[in-house]
Amino acid sequence: MRYKDAAQPPAVRVKDLLSRMTTEEKIGQLTQPFGWKMYEKQQGGTIALSAEFQEQVRKGGIGSLYGTLRADPWTEVTLENGLSPAEGARAVNEIQRFAVEESRLGIPILFGEECSHGHMAIGATVFPVPLLIGSTWNVPLYEEMCRAVAHETRSQGGAATYSPVLDVVRDPRWGRTEECFGEDPYLIGELAMASVQGLQGDRLDGEGSLIATLKHFVAYGASEGGRNAGPAHIGKRELHEVDLYPFRKGVEAGAMSIMPAYNEIDGVPCTSNDELLNGLLREEWGFDGFIITDCGAINMLAWGHDVAKDGAEASAMSLKAGIDMEMSGAMFGVHLQEALLQGLITEADLDRAAGRVLAAKFKLGLFDRPYVDPALAARIIGSKEHRELAREIARQGIVLLKNEASTLPLSKAGTGKIAVIGPNADNTYNQLGDYTSPQPRENIVTLLGGIRETLGEGGADRVLYAPGCRIQGDSREGFASALAAAEQADVVVLALGGSSARDFGEGTIDLRTGASVVSGLAQSEMECGEGIDRTGLHLMGVQLELAQAIHQLGKRLIVVYINGRPIVEPWIDEHADAIVEAWYPGQEGGAALADILFGDVNPSGRLTISVPKHVGQLPVYYYGKRSRGKRYLEMDVMPRYPFGYGLSYTTFEYSGLTLSSEQISADGETVATVSVTNTGTVAGTEVVQLYIGDKVSSITRPAKELKGFARVELEPGEAREVSFTIGREQLQMLDRQLKPVVEPGEFEIMVGQHVEDVIGATLVVRAEEV
Repeated sequence: MRYKDAAQPPAVRVKDLLSRMTTEEKIGQLTQPFGWKMYEKQQGGTIALSAEFQEQVRKGGIGSLYGTLRADPWTEVTLENGLSPAEGARAVNEIQRFAVEESRLGIPILFGEECSHGHMAIGATVFPVPLLIGSTWNVPLYEEMCRAVAHETRSQGGAATYSPVLDVVRDPRWGRTEECFGEDPYLIGELAMASVQGLQGDRLDGEGSLIATLKHFVAYGASEGGRNAGPAHIGKRELHEVDLYPFRKGVEAGAMSIMPAYNEIDGVPCTSNDELLNGLLREEWGFDGFIITDCGAINMLAWGHDVAKDGAEASAMSLKAGIDMEMSGAMFGVHLQEALLQGLITEADLDRAAGRVLAAKFKLGLFDRPYVDPALAARIIGSKEHRELAREIARQGIVLLKNEASTLPLSKAGTGKIAVIGPNADNTYNQLGDYTSPQPRENIVTLLGGIRETLGEGGADRVLYAPGCRIQGDSREGFASALAAAEQADVVVLALGGSSARDFGEGTIDLRTGASVVSGLAQSEMECGEGIDRTGLHLMGVQLELAQAIHQLGKRLIVVYINGRPIVEPWIDEHADAIVEAWYPGQEGGAALADILFGDVNPSGRLTISVPKHVGQLPVYYYGKRSRGKRYLEMDVMPRYPFGYGLSYTTFEYSGLTLSSEQISADGETVATVSVTNTGTVAGTEVVQLYIGDKVSSITRPAKELKGFARVELEPGEAREVSFTIGREQLQMLDRQLKPVVEPGEFEIMVGQHVEDVIGATLVVRAEEV
């Protein structure tokens, strides 16, 4: 049996194995049931395999299992009934052993897991959410994080992850904004490549490598009204230039899996879009991995989009369009056999899809090394090194939005008493974001905990705490204790924002004391996350009232936002002395915030999403066309905080922008060089940003497009030259036939601190000589 010969190339092994498989076995490879339903935990950390699982394996096999170790309220896996890192590895081994030994052909299972910002399993490291990761503008650091996530996940047997999320955000009312890197396709594309390289490593069968799944393909972030899975009203040009760009970069980096989006584009659901999946992805881009649906997406074709009359037609439609595996397996597992009998699909269609899945398994080395080492899982999952990496990412991604009269940094010795107030000051789950597993309290460093740890035992009596209010609801019962704490303090750190926390059974909090109160009447704080879209971007509940009441005391007021989408609160923008945007900073977020608040770390995060003055301005992404207009009756169209914006405890000056060649051909290159000087008194890191604008073009273009960036560390008074190479990749556009072209004419080359603060030079691209 050549498929069992590790010396044979994957293509040979796939062909041999397919020739031995029954139709039922091929269909089995295309299905991915929910993994957590296939076993039950026993005393001592062992598991008992379900009768359903055993029957499926013996009858035709299971290609993949989804979320076998996923822990959250949906799976009902908790800290009490979940598996430790070592137990999880042993459980996956046991499931895999049954599949290999009890199926007719011994085909191993592909375990797919959620790892957007850490493996969603008990004990795994919870890194900051992608919106904060984008704010670091640090591509190598993100690649390092992806390697850590891959090692943690693969050590337990996970072999594929459903990340990175490459959706381009246009309307931040969308609840999944936190899962995205931001609004700019170029930046997302750079992070896409880093993700693939970090997750998949040098080779898929290497230690600690996972299949990266690029999602959600495509235009999921352009949904109507910011409503999850709504139609995307988008033309082909914008689709190719903006939304498809990050996916193309991920495919070029070697991504082995793609997940189509729930939405439709111009009337065609992504799950059944032959033009995009077979045509663009495979034929034009050369993608040779496999395509897996999102959960329930095929079902939506018949009951949601209504483009198929029943399950058999929906299954056939998606398979023909290029889908190779169905997450949940509810449609493929039930209806593909029926579709085959009706002549809606052929055996060749099954061979093609099953062959792609099997090829991935061979490349992963699952046939040759199907089991993992539980001792390794226990050693590396949630390790000290990974916690420190999570803290460093949070440090670099937290954004300083305002700092009047140098309110920050605070002095550890001279600040006096500090009142730490607000619903997000000491709420562990509120700082972690969606797609997070249950966490022991001791694993999470909150803002309150970080401040207390920074001041040490001697400063503990200087820290006062009161939650003040909840994220949602109109209860003001906590105002009195919050105001009492603020009255005694010299400075107030007010932690406001949002929450993507699912119901982890933690109950609610006593608004007077901040203590946890477990009850059956727990109030959900969730106002962000998948399926939680909003009509506004203001603070919910009475949070703004709390800030206004504290401000009346005349204390220095530092507002820390912990949230999953931009917050629009003009009163706070005007009245707070300092504003810090922390997004959801992960399990070490409170420690990272304390590092910044007390000046141990100089903030260097920069916004990757524009923050509007008013929700009525949406959309406000920076690369809008010149023709979009200048103002509304009430205000202009400029955001409150523009793309790329972020303050530091020092200042930077740009000068001397030069081009190595001021005229080039369409295939030529020039190097833009600018001098950046730290004009302040402390060391700092600047994010130098390159934008390009085509002054006159045959197709309308944005005034500015990000085409390069660099993080530069500078000591006080130090100057450094930063250079960017500019060529065809940076200057091209799509012509009327959607083909890339560099048109002759003048281009404005701009470099600066953010999109609205740049210095420029002119580059001329010569017309080709006839």
